[in-house]
Amino acid sequence: MPHPDLPLPRLIAHRGLSAHAPENTLSAVRAAHAAGIGWVELDVQLLGDGTPVIWHDANIRRCSDGRGRLTDLNLAAARRLDAGSWFGDAFLGERIATLGEMLALLDELEMGVNLELKVNRGRDPLALVKAVLPPVMEALPPTRCLVSSFNDTALAQARALAGPESLALGVLFEAIGRDWRRHCEPVQAFSVHADWRRLKQARVREVVEAGYRLLCYTANDPAAFAPRWQWGVTAVISDDPSRFNGHLPDA
Repeated sequence: MPHPDLPLPRLIAHRGLSAHAPENTLSAVRAAHAAGIGWVELDVQLLGDGTPVIWHDANIRRCSDGRGRLTDLNLAAARRLDAGSWFGDAFLGERIATLGEMLALLDELEMGVNLELKVNRGRDPLALVKAVLPPVMEALPPTRCLVSSFNDTALAQARALAGPESLALGVLFEAIGRDWRRHCEPVQAFSVHADWRRLKQARVREVVEAGYRLLCYTANDPAAFAPRWQWGVTAVISDDPSRFNGHLPDA
């Protein structure tokens, strides 16, 4: 079955414009939009009470003024955290964004999103997908949404809930192994995502010739990355996409 007509850009802002604003926050997405970046990559997982929030780590220490596990929080406790001042005083009082708040902002700004289903150790991928997918598909058109994950169970559940014509799925790898098709074919994946530093040209050729888009994370050095454009990479996920201005291949 056909995938949605998903016009991916060359550059996607990693966790929002995370070089200039606290990652995975509303401010980081607004900063990406202000910088002229039309797509962002974000992470979603569940609080202990089942609320989907935009957050990467299993714990809250690195990106907030709190301590402990994300799953120990309900929404009221999460709202009390400062998720911005660790990055800079300008972001004092920034709150953890719920999925609903983030979707409303993306819709308002008419931005696209690569939303990673973040299944940290011990978490239920089925519960995550069931909480996340319906509001995502209601809020955003299929031309502005790509859902990805390292977790095969989460991707299979996402595909069970939405056909490939209505939802593009991306399979995340660190390095793309010989068995990469085993992960992509059952979920009718649209794209393959990999650590750019671990790319092998022959494997990239396999992926591209098989018809998959290839997205690379997290590239911040346009000169070092440059040869990989010629291999057939579709898009770069970067903390600061502006660094690639003047370093992109011809369309």
